[in-house]
Amino acid sequence: MGQFSKWLLHEDQKEWFDYLFALILNIVFVALTALLLWPLGEAPVALRLAKGYWVFWSVVIAASTVMVLAQRIFRMDLYERFDAYVLSGLALSAFLQIGWSAFAALVIRSAVGDTSAWLTITVYGVGVVACYVASVIVGVFYMGSLYRVVNSALAILAFVLFSLWPSAGATIYGWFFELF
Repeated sequence: MGQFSKWLLHEDQKEWFDYLFALILNIVFVALTALLLWPLGEAPVALRLAKGYWVFWSVVIAASTVMVLAQRIFRMDLYERFDAYVLSGLALSAFLQIGWSAFAALVIRSAVGDTSAWLTITVYGVGVVACYVASVIVGVFYMGSLYRVVNSALAILAFVLFSLWPSAGATIYGWFFELF
């Protein structure tokens, strides 16, 4: 294990470390959420979030792959067309991040229908952390402090917005949620 950790923590392996960190964070979060919500009778929330993360990882990987291909076709890179490169990545990552926040808000809102105040606060706390975990996942594919700061802020703001106004999240992203 010593050699593997040295290899993984080497500066050249930063991307692999980020992927592994996001994956482990995601698994630990879902497990802790299940352990927290199971005694409270809200274990289905953890299951829905786990399914949502599986779809989210798939969508982020597919969208990132398509983005890289489009950037190559249109010759957008950091040296020649910096603004187009950064803005296209920012737009796609923000769209994905807001989509996850809409999903999380709708899942959480459906779970807290007629529950006690402390259970509602607990479940909404899980939703906020779920959005942060999703921003870490997006940050793996869209590296850079600009992407990470914007997407982390968007995660929380969109979650609050869609928690207060769930019909907006259902209208914008509902068609996609119906696919799964």
